[in-house]
Amino acid sequence: DVTSRADGYFEGNGYLISWCIGHLVGLADAAAYDNRYKKWRYEDLPILPNPFRYVVSEEKAAQFHILRSLMERPDVTELVNACDAGREGELIFRLVYEAAGCSKPFSRLWISSMEDAAIREGFADLRPSGDYDPLYQSALCRQKADWLIGINASRLFSVLYHRTLNVGRVQTPTLAMLADRDSKIVLFRKEKYHHVRLALEGAEAVSEKIPAMEDAQAIRDACDGQRAVCVSLVREKKTEKPPKLYDLTTLQREANRVFGYTAKQTLDYAQSLYEKKLLTYPRTDSRYLTGDMAETASVVLHLAARVPPFDACPEFFPDVLALVNDKEVSDHHALIPTLELEKADVPALPVGERNILLLVCCKLLCAAAEPFVYESVTATFDCGGHTFTAKGKQVLSQGWRAIQEVFRSSLKEKPEDEDAEGVLPALTEGQVFEPVSASVTEHFTSPPKPYTEDTLLSAMENAGKEDIPDEETIRAILAKIGKNGPEDELNCGSCGYPTCRDKAIAVYQNRAELTMCVPYMKERAESFSNCLLSGTPNITIMVDEELRIVEFNAAAERVFGISRHEALEKGGITMRKTLENPKVSLMMDYLLIVLGSCVFASGIAIFIKPAMISMGGVAGIALIGNFLTVLPLGVASIVL
Repeated sequence: DVTSRADGYFEGNGYLISWCIGHLVGLADAAAYDNRYKKWRYEDLPILPNPFRYVVSEEKAAQFHILRSLMERPDVTELVNACDAGREGELIFRLVYEAAGCSKPFSRLWISSMEDAAIREGFADLRPSGDYDPLYQSALCRQKADWLIGINASRLFSVLYHRTLNVGRVQTPTLAMLADRDSKIVLFRKEKYHHVRLALEGAEAVSEKIPAMEDAQAIRDACDGQRAVCVSLVREKKTEKPPKLYDLTTLQREANRVFGYTAKQTLDYAQSLYEKKLLTYPRTDSRYLTGDMAETASVVLHLAARVPPFDACPEFFPDVLALVNDKEVSDHHALIPTLELEKADVPALPVGERNILLLVCCKLLCAAAEPFVYESVTATFDCGGHTFTAKGKQVLSQGWRAIQEVFRSSLKEKPEDEDAEGVLPALTEGQVFEPVSASVTEHFTSPPKPYTEDTLLSAMENAGKEDIPDEETIRAILAKIGKNGPEDELNCGSCGYPTCRDKAIAVYQNRAELTMCVPYMKERAESFSNCLLSGTPNITIMVDEELRIVEFNAAAERVFGISRHEALEKGGITMRKTLENPKVSLMMDYLLIVLGSCVFASGIAIFIKPAMISMGGVAGIALIGNFLTVLPLGVASIVL
């Protein structure tokens, strides 16, 4: 209980409770290292601080001084880091702690809910600060990579093209994706095609695409008024499993598709619900719950089922175990409502928060419901020697889709129905329809659709995945190059790659020849390792379609002998300008080591993919990896 309030902190039960207002401490600007960096000049690049300097935000200096004075109090013997339980929350606390010159011991409060019970459990199970050192190193890498890429690349583009051009680790690859999609739309040339359609009793059968109108008319003339025979009828029972629970990205995508909310709006609404104790921690990448949450989940399920409009859903027996998978939960479990839902006045919530809460309730109920079962029917007809097809389905069990349908029917504006297949009448093989009416319809091919926030988030989340072969393909390539057996038996080193599996991926991506020169690969690896470990900043790896880095974090350790800490300490960046009359193109030869450093600290695999971007005549290489999503920060807290 709070017994007194002061400027910038509360006090009670032997605790002092204070807070950060976002990032109080951040990296210094380039000019802090040398006055000449106040001007943007090509000759000064690249700017590679060693060590990096940190400064206190001028706008938030007052709160920083309050925190430092509290840390210096003689009656304060230890601290509790209660900032957001995530990478940025860890960074916020550590930078304030170090900038204040504090050396007192601290522990970590790690919770996924703001409910009173969850907070009490968290304080009863405070974790050692050292457990989160790798998370802190990962946050530092992200922060330094942003600085190095943003400062150097922005200055370089700007001085080359005499205008301010902002380049960022996240925004530039995202811009490349947008520019690439826009280019495909602009350059798209529509093509005409036709379908011949047969009107049957209660159904319609359609021909394949026919480019020429004359051919379509000829088929129509041959079939109109003739008889059609059902020559094939294929019925296939299919099951759609219930969807998984939400992580932040899937929530943002679906909120954009259903309500039109931006990713930031969705996060803001979810954060507000979290602070109102109605939603668990929103910045999560997990879509399952942990085993110890099964009982809580069961209670929350019954609470959600009583919230309108879900009180109109048919009764079902929720499968709580379908929500649980300890192996799939990293720092935080999936997003679900909290037990406070029982006391909440949901209709009284602001509309944005209410919609997000109902969306999460719907997903929770769907995830625990029965599968959607239906029978897919494909009927093939012959008419005048030509083939036509009719498709439809018959629902056998609505399952989780019944809940989704109740929710959709409650919305004023209904989202587009992705399932447009109709129901076919009862058909049998050999059934004759006579006479049939035939017609021709004209169509045009469609360009790619512009990105929405939903589809852009999906593209960012899955960037580079198309370059990774499935297991069956990898095995086929391994067989082709004469290597078989489980992965742990493929560390032969004879192919010049860390493992033969790595080479198989490279072959799939057209990045290696089957007869690669082993001595060349080893020489190149040794040269790279020596340059990196000596701190040489101008290491260059050409990023093009012929050579890319596969599983950079793992390969660097296995082939080059570089630990994640060495990569963080020694990593550098260089950029090279190439003149091609009359155009000037920029190649960012080696941003990889900076990006790789982020990966070393976090232990996440990275796949780099080149993509051309175009900005006012600027051509360059944008790097797209699986690290694109940057999660905005919320309010952080420190308990002393």
